[in-house]
Amino acid sequence: MSGSLPFYQKHHRHYDRGYRSRETQSAISQYQQSSSSYSAHSKSSSKGLAATFSALDESRLSPLPKRAKPTYLAMDKENQIIGYVVPIFRGSQEYASGLSDTEEARLKESSGYMARRGLFTSGVEMERSERSEHTSRRTVMRESAERISLTKRIHENEEYHKRMNEDNLMHTPEFVIKPRSHTVWEKQCVRLHCTVSGWPEPRVVWYKNNVSIDPMSDPGKYKVESKYNVHSLEINRCDFDDTAQYRVSAMNSKGELSAFASVVVKRFKGEFEEDLPTPSQHKANSEPDGWVCEYGITFETHIVDKFDVSFGREGETMSLGCTVIIYPSLQRYKPEIEWYRDDKLLTPSKWVQTHWSGERATLTLTHLNKEDEGLYTVRVITKSGYESHSAYVFVRDSDAEVEGAPAAPLDVVCHEANKDYIIISWKQPAVDGGSPIMGYFVDRCEVGTTHWIQCNDTPVKFARFPVTGLVEGRSYSFRVRAVNKAGMSHPSRASLPAAAMDPSDRARKGTSAPWTGQIIVTEEEPSEGVVPSKPCDLTITEATRNYVVLSWKPPSEKGEGAMYYVEKCIVGTDSWQRVNTEIPVKSPRFALFDLAEGKAYMFRVRACNSAGVGEPSEHTEATTVGDKLDIPSAPGRVVPTRNTDTSIVVSWEASKNAKELVGYYIEASLAGKNVWEPCNNKPVKGTRFICHGLTTGETYVFRVRAVNAAGLSECSQESEAIEVKAAIGGGIPHASPAPPFGICVLECVRDSMVLAWKQPAFIGGADITGYFVDYREVNGGVPGKWHEANIKSVSERAYRVSDLKENVNYQFQVRAANMAGVGIPSVPSEVFKCEEWTIAVPGPPHDLQALEVRKTSLVLLWKPPVYQGRDEVNGYYVDIKEAEADFEAWRGVNEKACPNRYLKVSNLKEGETYVFRVRAQNKAGVSKPSEPTEPVLAVTKPGTKDMVVDVDDDGVISLIFECDSLTPDSQFIWSKNYEEMTDTSRMTIETKGGKSRAIFNNPDVEDIGIYSCLVSHTDGSSGSYTLTEEGLKELLKISHDHKFPIIPLKTELAVELQEKGKVRFWLQAEKITANGKVEYVFNDNVVSQGEKYKMNFDKNTGVIEMVMESLGDQDEGTYTFQLQDGKAKNQSSLVLIGDVFQKLKKESEFQRKEWIRKQGPHFVEYMSYEVTSECIVRLKCKVGNMKKESVALWYKDGREVQANEKLDFSEGWLHLEIAQRTGDATGDDTVWKKLKISKKDAGVYEVIVKDDRGKDTSTLNLTDQGFKDLMNEVFRVIANSSTPLKIQSTEEGIRLYTFVNYYNDELHVTWHYKDAPISFSDRIKSGVVGEQLWLQITEPTEKDKGKYAIEFFDGKGGLQRTVELSGQAFDDAYAEFQRLKAAAIAERNRARVAGGLPDVVTIQEGKALNLTCNISGDPVPEVTWLKNEREMVSDDHYILKFESGKFASFTISQVNTADSGKYSILVKNKYGTESGEFTLKVTESLGDLGLTTYLTDAQGNVIVGQPPPGTPKAATPKPPKTPTPKTPTPPTQTPSTPAETPVPATPEVPDTTSTPPTPTATPTPGDGLKEKKTVKKKVTKRKDSVVLKTPGGSAESTPATTPAATPQPPED
Repeated sequence: MSGSLPFYQKHHRHYDRGYRSRETQSAISQYQQSSSSYSAHSKSSSKGLAATFSALDESRLSPLPKRAKPTYLAMDKENQIIGYVVPIFRGSQEYASGLSDTEEARLKESSGYMARRGLFTSGVEMERSERSEHTSRRTVMRESAERISLTKRIHENEEYHKRMNEDNLMHTPEFVIKPRSHTVWEKQCVRLHCTVSGWPEPRVVWYKNNVSIDPMSDPGKYKVESKYNVHSLEINRCDFDDTAQYRVSAMNSKGELSAFASVVVKRFKGEFEEDLPTPSQHKANSEPDGWVCEYGITFETHIVDKFDVSFGREGETMSLGCTVIIYPSLQRYKPEIEWYRDDKLLTPSKWVQTHWSGERATLTLTHLNKEDEGLYTVRVITKSGYESHSAYVFVRDSDAEVEGAPAAPLDVVCHEANKDYIIISWKQPAVDGGSPIMGYFVDRCEVGTTHWIQCNDTPVKFARFPVTGLVEGRSYSFRVRAVNKAGMSHPSRASLPAAAMDPSDRARKGTSAPWTGQIIVTEEEPSEGVVPSKPCDLTITEATRNYVVLSWKPPSEKGEGAMYYVEKCIVGTDSWQRVNTEIPVKSPRFALFDLAEGKAYMFRVRACNSAGVGEPSEHTEATTVGDKLDIPSAPGRVVPTRNTDTSIVVSWEASKNAKELVGYYIEASLAGKNVWEPCNNKPVKGTRFICHGLTTGETYVFRVRAVNAAGLSECSQESEAIEVKAAIGGGIPHASPAPPFGICVLECVRDSMVLAWKQPAFIGGADITGYFVDYREVNGGVPGKWHEANIKSVSERAYRVSDLKENVNYQFQVRAANMAGVGIPSVPSEVFKCEEWTIAVPGPPHDLQALEVRKTSLVLLWKPPVYQGRDEVNGYYVDIKEAEADFEAWRGVNEKACPNRYLKVSNLKEGETYVFRVRAQNKAGVSKPSEPTEPVLAVTKPGTKDMVVDVDDDGVISLIFECDSLTPDSQFIWSKNYEEMTDTSRMTIETKGGKSRAIFNNPDVEDIGIYSCLVSHTDGSSGSYTLTEEGLKELLKISHDHKFPIIPLKTELAVELQEKGKVRFWLQAEKITANGKVEYVFNDNVVSQGEKYKMNFDKNTGVIEMVMESLGDQDEGTYTFQLQDGKAKNQSSLVLIGDVFQKLKKESEFQRKEWIRKQGPHFVEYMSYEVTSECIVRLKCKVGNMKKESVALWYKDGREVQANEKLDFSEGWLHLEIAQRTGDATGDDTVWKKLKISKKDAGVYEVIVKDDRGKDTSTLNLTDQGFKDLMNEVFRVIANSSTPLKIQSTEEGIRLYTFVNYYNDELHVTWHYKDAPISFSDRIKSGVVGEQLWLQITEPTEKDKGKYAIEFFDGKGGLQRTVELSGQAFDDAYAEFQRLKAAAIAERNRARVAGGLPDVVTIQEGKALNLTCNISGDPVPEVTWLKNEREMVSDDHYILKFESGKFASFTISQVNTADSGKYSILVKNKYGTESGEFTLKVTESLGDLGLTTYLTDAQGNVIVGQPPPGTPKAATPKPPKTPTPKTPTPPTQTPSTPAETPVPATPEVPDTTSTPPTPTATPTPGDGLKEKKTVKKKVTKRKDSVVLKTPGGSAESTPATTPAATPQPPED
């Protein structure tokens, strides 16, 4: 079953019919149980004790109350009140079924109570009679105690249920003591009090003139107290306004009751309010408007700080307020404040609260609903009248609980409340959530409870629904919810309570029984009567697809307790079926449900009473079930108009033939978005609505839907898009204008005066149609009564007031009028005396107007003086000053009088505000200045456009002015020389949209002048154009070109060569249409498309071309392209004859050959050279159309050159670096080495690329001039690589130098000193060391200061590097030179040990040691020998010599072990000290080991034969004896060290690079090798020693100071 239920019945608990088991089980039982239930209930009342207790426990009902008054409450099993029962006839068995379950339970409870009481009584008597004789006294006492205990339990149970059933205690409020009226004197206190009873405890509210009293609104004035059901209202310091009727209202869930009392405040005779003036005696007929006789004053009311259009959301709280200023201000005077919504007076309620603080009126909407949307008006009423202010309040829908659910319905209202049903109506919401609304659910809630019960099981679409099943006398509130396929909406605001009772009963009960609470219905005693007659006037008042409502008049004879049965019959049958078989209808109306839609029915009614059922009434006409009310048609055309910068006025045509129309919904969407939002959430009546809350600058479209009870109509057509911005008049389409101002006198004679004034700042949104002038006399400073000067309005802002009195003072006021009416008058002018002017100078100009306002200029216009003076006006002067400047700041704009009535004022400061005035001049002098203009801001407003001149395609000359800020009433007003043009023979004006065009009909010199255009109803949009004679001539020329047009050409006819040598003739037109045509002419003959000529015409780009494959001699001549586009024509020619043609022909042939060449491998770029930064010359060429088999061959001077790199055509470049062929001495293979360029590289280079498709050659001549150019490029690279000149100090002088990446001997370099070439000498020299070029200045002096430069020559301009050798740079360099020079001298002359000392000397004990070293130094140094850091003295053992100041020798004649140690020589002179060290190791003698000592040269080579000069000689050692040692000793530890013989070196002057003398070891006599066998040995170098290794593994060690070399075999 659940699958067949709609979704809205699945998700809500109360859609399950099981909910009726609690809340409405009793009510349902009234309609479903038969009369037999009553007998069954009565029988159950006689059951035994057990059944009684069971029924008591299950029902949980209290016993009958003690009061005899019966109750008619309907209660469920849980003792909850669910309704009322009104029995009709107590003794009628037919209507016994009307008892509710509650009444049934009470009968059962009463029967049980009586049975228990009788049972207990009879039980005691029986026990006494039967057991009195057999039971003891103790037994009797125990049984008695049990009976008492049981009785107590029953009593407690009854009391408990009595307390649980509060209905026996609840009753409506009653006034035990009512408040009484009081009469008191002013400033006394009065206290009203009353005593109220009722249950639940009533809520008491005090009212003054039906307005609730809020003690917090006027602290200290009222004091309300409630204690012990005694309620009081205390009024402190009563005053005149406290006289009123006071009401106290007591209300609870059972009802409401009120009591009244009056308070009269008296005043002592003769006393008045001290703050009020004494009342004056004025007659009624002479009282002006607003005059208050009581006080003798007129109250002026002003509403300020007003509330504006407001926006809220459902559920929020909103306050509207405004400040009220009443003049004169009286301390205790309180105005009456009234609030209205949509012209309906609002009264305080739970939804609306009002407050008056003494100066501010506030309305608070406590909980916003869409019902609160509307136009709110506050009205402040005083004794002089009232003032009001209005603004609209919009209420948005709250967020739905389910996305896509509709908005809540609104305006739920109860209609036709009676005993049987109440009809509920509501208004559909504007938002359906995105899917159509399927229908509505109606909920009800009994007043005094908070439980809502749904009234219909399926949604109804019609916005009216009759709710039945109500309990008579009860009051109910209703609410409605909408549902669509997405879900359920929020519930609407609850309706006002409505009582389920007939209007006649309500009128009979009166106002003392309100609609809330219980209605007491008395029982009628049965009486015998007649059977009622048939009802009459049966009609169908409402008919929808869901229900039908019938209404009739009661029968003339109805008897007592008449009721009705309703019967229906399907048309076409004679079967009448009773609708209400269970319960008759009590009221003469009835609602029928569950009718089949689409079927036709007839209805009739029967009346019945206790006497029987009467005859049926006449049946109704056939009625088909369905909605009789149609959905309204869509509204008509929607027209939006601008209002303010956030609102738009939307008007539309009403829906045609709409019945019971509720109103309209307006929707808005951004143009192009199609996202619609409601503008109002409450239907509005009428066909005009102001949509607020729009975004300024956005463009909107609007649509409208009509709504009635049947539903919403289709949407109207979308309106035109409109941009939201303020309309003229501040958004008020039709308001009367503001008052004019600046009234002044232009002329005065004996009986009249000419007045002028300024236009109002606010004209009311419509043109001013005229002005009305009033005047009054002023005598002695006392003004008189105003009189009208003109009955008919005047259109000009100047008017002559006639019929005045001479020498009388007058005041004037002016009112402006438009289509909305006449505005309020201006402030009265100054007092002017009416006397004739006799001055000679003219009067002041008037009506000043600023046009064409830009950031630096404007045009000022004015009207001439009315009073001319003695002579005519011949000129005007314009004055200017800053608006905020003092009066003394006025200054003239023009030095010479301006003859015109306009002047362009230039040189304004942007953003500054200025005012202007004008003075007129005649022969007698200058007039008084005019009234100053209003402040004018020098700024160019956004969107301002200047007037432009235009010449169309037909040559028509016109002036164009555009305006973007047009309003519906705007007009373009054209003027010439700032006078409106009336003669249309010279110009024709055409206006369309925001553009107006003034067309010259026949332009000539008569049209020269200044043309201007002013756009009315804007903020001064205007512009002008000055047409001069030269400008007219230029325009006429352009017009002629347009009348007789030519096709403009971007390029004339030209020729160019294309691929394969094709010849292309072409031109390009600037603009040509699709209808353009071209003719191709050669030598006056038209040529056409064919094999020789290929034509092409691109109309989009305007390119026209003709292509020929080649040129022959017959093609020499003139080529012409003739163009035609409509009436526009043009042509262009090209002459190709003589040398021009031959050159083009030759070039064409060459291009063809080139194309053929490029079919195979070819050169894209021919051979050229480049010089790298390393000065390497590289030949390069770019090739194309290569393939894998293609080859490239290089040649120089006809000889093939092998490139040293692999060919790679991927990048299309071939390279060859110029190189020379050199050979390596170590082999026969020839290798390539990249060398720098030289003259040997001059020659003719050639490269050939070829394959099976052909070949191509490129040649580069690098001889003579070609080679010079190449070398110049090399020189340029070298020059660019040079570093800046630097200064270096040396011991000889100062050196200037620069480095280059590469130096070539052919490079020409010139040194300059002070821009002159340097003449070199022994003192100034130049040279090159590697890549360094230097200039040496030996022994520099002050004359050498100046600018030095080196110039590199590259065949062109050359390159210079300069340095300034002067000032601090020279001083620093010179000082460094002196230091280096001194250091060099010291270095050359200091004491030195030139060499000859080894690091270590190892010698056998007993040998002789001789060491010699060279000593140098000037002066000759002192020589000191040291042993172990102690100075030595020459003796026999140590022989120390220093010979010739150059040679120092150290000799030990016979070495012993004590001589081992560290020896050093120390040489010293005045330039320095130096030392040399060696270590002497003495070993034990091991005999002759066959060692041989060799001498080595400076390079470490063993000397064979005669030693070189200066080399010490060594004795040839004898073969040593070979001893047989017991223990072998390693050769490296015990070498044979022969004695060394010192040999002095031959050079006289020591040199650090010379080879020092080599110490030698001389063997002891008798030692030597006995074997004369020659042994080949290897020489291995050790530190300062030579070790000779024999093949047998022995070694000899010879001390030496030179490195070892490859030894030669020694001689024997």
